[in-house]
Amino acid sequence: MSDKYGLIGYPLTHSFSKGYFNEKFQSEKLDAEYINFEIPNIGEFKALVASNPDLKGLNVTIPYKEQVIKYLDDLDEAVKEIGAVNVIKFIRTKNGLKLKGYNSDYGGFYDSISPEINDKHKKALILGTGGASKAVVYALNKLGVECVFVSRKPGKGELAYTDLDEKIMKEYTVIINTTPVGMYPKVDDAPDIPYECLTPDHFLYDLLYNPDVTKFMRLGKEHGAEIKNGLEMLLLQAFISWQIWQSQ
Repeated sequence: MSDKYGLIGYPLTHSFSKGYFNEKFQSEKLDAEYINFEIPNIGEFKALVASNPDLKGLNVTIPYKEQVIKYLDDLDEAVKEIGAVNVIKFIRTKNGLKLKGYNSDYGGFYDSISPEINDKHKKALILGTGGASKAVVYALNKLGVECVFVSRKPGKGELAYTDLDEKIMKEYTVIINTTPVGMYPKVDDAPDIPYECLTPDHFLYDLLYNPDVTKFMRLGKEHGAEIKNGLEMLLLQAFISWQIWQSQ
């Protein structure tokens, strides 16, 4: 029986992981496969685990990074602070199965953005409040960058998109898009920020990677801002996922 890994989320049409891991398994001649498990409700998670006794690990994507936590037996220390899981390790012993949650988004993002953060970047706007946004804030705080969430429905301490004026845009020179706005096929969409306030002092990072240059990034570049997409982060977090699954 080959080892089985996979991804849970809904929908999964945008998934990168399946191709990445199956190519890895083939090139390294590993007896393993990676499967997309598209589940429309997190309530199906238990049944999925029960019906796949050869599962060794799962990645978790939108919208289940926070919802899946209640089904896990143990959490990595970083997850306890971040509050979101995107890697599950299946630990099978004679006493049964134990599921432990990790967050590789944090490490992947940290390694990807740390070379870009310099002394002029002290504050960041985080567009979106989902599971990935929490890993982003955790990483930026480790780098000494102060963060504020921007949301369509802002909670306490958060900003609305309509709050983003020239003063705030000048103060917050790092802007991270953690939302799906602008992802293929809706490539003509972009987060509703005042792009005219951007300058060469700004750095825009989009967690999206399809298309390579999102409208968010393109509009930033037109105003001289530095830009980066999420492909490097994706590759780094996939590598971290594999390390977690293979660790003893």
